[in-house]
Order: sequence, then C-alpha cells, then structure tokens
Amino acid sequence: MKKETIIKRSATSRHKGKTDWKRVRALTDSEIKAAVRSDPDAELLTKDFWKNAKVVTPEPKVAISLRIDRDVLEHFKSEGGKYQTRMNAILRSYVDHKKRA
Repeated sequence: MKKETIIKRSATSRHKGKTDWKRVRALTDSEIKAAVRSDPDAELLTKDFWKNAKVVTPEPKVAISLRIDRDVLEHFKSEGGKYQTRMNAILRSYVDHKKRA
C-alpha cells in the first residue's frame, strides 16, 4: 500500500490555492466566452438551459449515535476527511438499490 503524506487542516485554517484570482477577476465577459468556446469540455449556457431549473434543497441530516466495528470506522477515517459523508453515500447507494429491486 502506498504511503501518502496526509495534511490535516481545520475548517478555520486558510489554504492558499494556485488560482490567480486577481487575473480571473480582471477577465472581461468576451474573454470568458472565448475561453469557454475553446474548451471542448465546456459549453455556454443560454437562458433556455435555466428555463425549467428548480432549486432543490437537500433534506437535513439526522444526528444519531451509531455502533460500528472499529476496523470499519478506521478504514473510512483513513481515507481522509468527510468520512461520515462517504459512509452516508454508501448507505444511500444501498437503499436506492433496494428500492429499485
């Protein structure tokens, strides 16, 4: 198994990314449109795209106390932060599969 350096930061710590936000803010609309046109993975969105859009607010999560095996918890934690979100996604996938069956 490959050993990786894991850097943990708190929610309040500031991490300086590589984006040059000063340059991004200076872009004109025409420069942005030209960049989108030159990107094969992007497309300009028109008003028609948003015509039928709806705001979907996710259901709030429910806090519970859950007893699970220590090795299961350690496995999810070892993969980095947001382990509870990943555990929820796996449980969600299971529930959706059962509903389809």
